This record gives sequence, structure tokens and C-alpha cells, in this order.
Amino acid sequence: MKKIKKIWMTGVLLFTFFYSGFVAAHGNVPLENDVCVRMMAGSMVHLSTYQPQYDPQAEYCTEIPHEGETFWVLDIIDHALRTMPIDIRIVRGSGDSTGDTVASMYSTEHTDGVIKGAFNLDKGDYTLLVTGVGIPSFHYEYPLSIQTTNYTNLFISVIPYILAFLLIAFLTDKFLKRRQMLH
Repeated sequence: MKKIKKIWMTGVLLFTFFYSGFVAAHGNVPLENDVCVRMMAGSMVHLSTYQPQYDPQAEYCTEIPHEGETFWVLDIIDHALRTMPIDIRIVRGSGDSTGDTVASMYSTEHTDGVIKGAFNLDKGDYTLLVTGVGIPSFHYEYPLSIQTTNYTNLFISVIPYILAFLLIAFLTDKFLKRRQMLH
């Protein structure tokens, strides 16, 4: 019985060790590698979204976990873009700028490089369109998924459980076979 407990404890410890490697945060990522940054001809913009009513510390980009009020901040990194009027629209659907406009904003005052606002979206897929009105103009798109299931992330999150189960099953099988041979 003690050996079974040792096997289970080893399995739990291995699971805990391997699972902690899957934890990732959005912060401290170089801009070039940040999934919330869009580039066009050397110009960059960065989108951050927040839902403080659910998690005051969490920052999201394009996958927003809950429907409802969401605060967003668009950082205009390139100084040349800060003097340009910027049109921001949220359309229903993914990637189609001709979809139903759900929310819109036109900003001419953003010399500090920050445009912020809030939107209240239902569950589903949307696209945030950022268009600079000037010469040359620019156009960025952010797909937004509100409270939808990302099957890739779901699969990645269950891999440690599957591996732990398989490891425990393998060790238990080896232990039981060895025990049968001894008796």
C-alpha cells in the first residue's frame, strides 16, 4: 500500500512540475513578439483590453473571457501617427470591414499616444478596425472573440492532465505486474 501512495505522490509531483511550465503571462514581452501589436510600414499600435469587474489585474488582447463591459486602450507607438485623426470601429463578424458596426469612435486628440474607451459586447466574434486618416493612411485589424471557446488553448491546457494520467497508469501497471510476478 505504501508503494502505491509513493507512486501517486510521484505522479502528482511530476504533474505539478510539468504543469507550471505552461503558465504564461502577457507582460514583459518585447513589442516585436507581442500578439497585441500590429505593424504596418514600421508603424506600430498596441491594443489592451480589461474587464476589472471580473479580474482587476488581467489584461487581454483579442480573446476576452466574458461578455459585457470591456475597457480598451490603444497605444499608438509611432510618434508620426499621433497627429493623425484615427477612426475606430467594432464590427460584428471576423475580418469583414463591411459588417454591422456595433461601436465607433473618431479621435483627433491623442498626442500622448493613448486612445481609450469602453464597449459592451455580447458573446461572439467581432473585429476592431483602426484606421488612420491621413497620407499615408494606415489600417489595422484586431479580431475579438468574446466568451468563445479557443480549442487550441483548451487542448494545451488539458495536455498536462492527460500526461499525468498516462504516467500514473503506466507506473501503476508496472507496479501491479511486478507484484504479480513476486507472488
